[in-house]
Amino acid sequence: MRINNILMVSPMYKELNWLLEKRKDNLINKRFRFLPEGNVQEEDYGWADAFVSFKRPNNFQFCNIRWVHSLGAGVDKILKGDNWKEDVLLTRTICSFGQKISEYCLSYILRDLQQHNSYNTAQNKKEWTSFAPVPLKEKTVLVYGTGVIGQEVARTLSFFGVRVYGISLSGKQKDFFEYVHPSLDEGKELDKVKFPDYVINTMPNTKQTVGMFNKARFSKLEDAVFINVGRGESVDHGALLEALGKGIRLAVLDVFPEEPLPKDNPLWNHPNVIITPHISAITTPEEGIDCFLKTLHNIETGKALQNQVDLIKGF
Repeated sequence: MRINNILMVSPMYKELNWLLEKRKDNLINKRFRFLPEGNVQEEDYGWADAFVSFKRPNNFQFCNIRWVHSLGAGVDKILKGDNWKEDVLLTRTICSFGQKISEYCLSYILRDLQQHNSYNTAQNKKEWTSFAPVPLKEKTVLVYGTGVIGQEVARTLSFFGVRVYGISLSGKQKDFFEYVHPSLDEGKELDKVKFPDYVINTMPNTKQTVGMFNKARFSKLEDAVFINVGRGESVDHGALLEALGKGIRLAVLDVFPEEPLPKDNPLWNHPNVIITPHISAITTPEEGIDCFLKTLHNIETGKALQNQVDLIKGF
């Protein structure tokens, strides 16, 4: 496949333009249009062979587009809307997301085990009080999603002696997990991994994962910390609020169905919730460009695409 006209739509369109200008020797005969979200016109879609963005604009049209590339790891915001044209190739950005997310999760697990909150409270009261840290190797972590990101989380945590179990739609065994179980109705997979200390969601947003973390699953947890770095749509936040202080003692949430999180959302003020603004795995402009150029090269030379999206699975 030959790609000539490339439409890039992103809040960081100026940075993308600047970065590609520095690498134009690798882009002979390629023509680009860089636009912010909301400024794309019908004529732009008709001109393009390829469309590059984080999400599909409301006025999106396939026209002559043969390749769509997501600047993020997820493609749910690209796939939503009209049915996808089966002859249009869809790829996504893959880079250091797994490392970034594993460091994010590790930081909050250590924050918990090293008693940071307790020491902060004691310092504010000027109290010389000891709280014993808990070793990582004494803990069990259950990771939902055993793809590239989930495996990297498991690799990082298992290095410190953490017992890491996985849950996936297929139950296929993967490296760095003690065992991978298939997800079951009503959260029955949790009967096999009883009372994990930490539950980490890395699942993509698909029809099968929407609302996956519901009352049934939360009711099977006991004194657990829930970390969501997957997608906000996979969590029933009403059920989560009910579970806080019961089966869930702390929730660390980086993703939400609506972003930014509305100011009147009760999660903001809950004492057992930590909120971060979708920063566990930020795509830098440099990473986005590197993956885009590698994918473009592989497409035009007929090489295998490690980042091609399975349209049936949605990831």
